[in-house]
Amino acid sequence: MDVLIPIDGTDASKRALDFAIEMVVGMGGSLHVVHYTNNQTDATEAILDDARGRLEASDVGGEPELSTLTVDVWTADRVGEEILDTVERGGFDHVVMGHHEDGIVERTVFGSAAETVLRAEAVPVTIVP
Repeated sequence: MDVLIPIDGTDASKRALDFAIEMVVGMGGSLHVVHYTNNQTDATEAILDDARGRLEASDVGGEPELSTLTVDVWTADRVGEEILDTVERGGFDHVVMGHHEDGIVERTVFGSAAETVLRAEAVPVTIVP
């Protein structure tokens, strides 16, 4: 099983990464961790460093991939579309994503990357709150 895990540095994405690691350790397969951003900053490196630390502390085998992809137009729907493009290009079997509770206004105005990926039904998706 090839698993894609988008991360954004939130607690929800950290929980999702930990879940994905356990899933891959238990079921076998490979893990590809991607941070989608519209602007590479020191925060980008901190997010990747945290993910590296979690991967190194785990029993996940093989060589987990860790990368950053730049998204020009920064909306949740656009990020969701980029995740779906990554799934298609990489041939991933599963996506594990974190999701935080947004209010109705935030969901209406900004949408949700997790919701975009889930509704596409391209591959099985696990949403970790």
